[in-house]
Amino acid sequence: MAGSSSSEWPSAAGVGSGGPLIVTEDEGLLDDLLRLCAAAGALPEVAHGTLPRPVAGTGDAAPLALIGDDCAHRFTASGLGVLGEHAVLVGNDPDDAGIWRRAVEIGARGVAVLPGDEGPLVDRIADAVEGAGSPARTIGVIGGRGGAGASTLACALALAAARAGRRTMLVDADPLGGGLDVLLGGERVDGLRWPAFADSRGRVAGQALEESLPELHALRLLSWDRGDCASVPPDAMRAVLAAARRRGGVVVVDLPRRLDPAALEALGQLDLGLLVVPAELRAVAAAHRVVATVGQALGDLRAVVLGPCAAGLDGAEIARLLKLPLAGELAPEAGLPAALAAGRPPGADDRGPLARFCAEFWDRMSGRGEQAPV
Repeated sequence: MAGSSSSEWPSAAGVGSGGPLIVTEDEGLLDDLLRLCAAAGALPEVAHGTLPRPVAGTGDAAPLALIGDDCAHRFTASGLGVLGEHAVLVGNDPDDAGIWRRAVEIGARGVAVLPGDEGPLVDRIADAVEGAGSPARTIGVIGGRGGAGASTLACALALAAARAGRRTMLVDADPLGGGLDVLLGGERVDGLRWPAFADSRGRVAGQALEESLPELHALRLLSWDRGDCASVPPDAMRAVLAAARRRGGVVVVDLPRRLDPAALEALGQLDLGLLVVPAELRAVAAAHRVVATVGQALGDLRAVVLGPCAAGLDGAEIARLLKLPLAGELAPEAGLPAALAAGRPPGADDRGPLARFCAEFWDRMSGRGEQAPV
């Protein structure tokens, strides 16, 4: 489980940082480093032979210095000092073992030799630029049976987080669900959908991902288009969710009941899952099968019981039957179907049961209210 125990919530504004510094006079090496910065979604500053500003030490400092081996002789260990962990000595001669000695001499803690180290160096650049804050709290929502209302709850949770000022991304992992953009009234809003990321492998830049997606109700949404794409490879799901988590804040994932390989990959990136179960006997029987499958991949799965309750069944009893912690009981909202049909997003009525449930859920998750079930 890719958990995060921090109660700090990055705001929607986020925390910006400048690009890395490149210090080299080798044109070939400079071209390579510019290309790798572009792959990491970073806009570098190029210097010639010396550092024009501090590295990761003050508010206007660069988060990382990429020092060409051709300029190593211009630096001393005292010149970089304690900032050596934010400096990487970069060479392009795989047969030159002396680069490690020169890295020690100038105080650089990292060494990269191109082209072999291109992948790790892109990751290092992206990590430095995106920051090393707490990853996003990542919640998955899945229905205990068809039509349980999981997509409605996923949207409402994301909207509640966004209304509270948290950076929020809603990910539609159910290719046959009709599209969360439709549920949010944003099917015509510009931005990329899942087919654009189907070939993603390795690392996706978090900021570039966020900025490319449709913005609806102060959150970013990754949904499906109306085309023929009905699945994405697990590698694409892994890359996209990892990028979303690195941005911090909140990520809500709407999961299908029939778990394809991409959905199974998504389960591995969740901090916890919410299983939406209507309070009726057949729904509990169906939910047992979902628990048996999801529970193999997700260590923290909790029940959300959707009322009204049938005779002899309440939230605590249903959670006991499913052998799950109870995340809460959700009372029916009489005007919700009409509101959705009129184009209002789920949870838009902040006095309704759905909005109240979501607000209280996030309060528990951030430690401001009653402790969440364990």
